Amino acid sequence: EGRGAQQAMQEALTEAGLSPAEVDYVNMHATSTSVGDTSEIHAVNALFGEAINKVQLSSTKSMTGHLLGAAGAIEAIASILAMEHSLIPPTINQFNRDPEIAPQINLTPNERINCEVKVAMSNTFGFGGHNAIVVFKKFS
Repeated sequence: EGRGAQQAMQEALTEAGLSPAEVDYVNMHATSTSVGDTSEIHAVNALFGEAINKVQLSSTKSMTGHLLGAAGAIEAIASILAMEHSLIPPTINQFNRDPEIAPQINLTPNERINCEVKVAMSNTFGFGGHNAIVVFKKFS
C-alpha cells in the first residue's frame, strides 16, 4: 500500500516547507519489482492527490541499474541535473503501461521531456522501511 513511503515523502515536503502541488518531478525508486513499484505508485498517487496530473515521474535507475548503496546519491544528482538542464529524464525500456497505474499519472517512457523543473523529489526505499527522500528546490 505504500503508507511508509507516503509518510516519508510527506515528511520531506513538510521539512522543506513545500506542498505536493509544488513538486514538478519525482525520481522514483522503482526497482522493477511488481510489489515495490506498485506500492510506490500508490504512495505517490495518495500523496499528490488532485495534483498528481501536474507532476512528472521517471526512474533513472532504468539507465544506471541498481547501484545499491550509491543509488540514492546518483539519483539525487540526476534530480539536481534535471532542474539545472530543464528536463525530465526518461524511464528507458518502458514499453507497456501497467493497467493498474491510473491514467492521470504522468510517466516518462523512453524520451526525455524538456520543461522547467523548479522542485524535484528523489525517492530511496529499502527493506524494512528504510526510507530516504530528498527534495530540491531551484534557487531563485
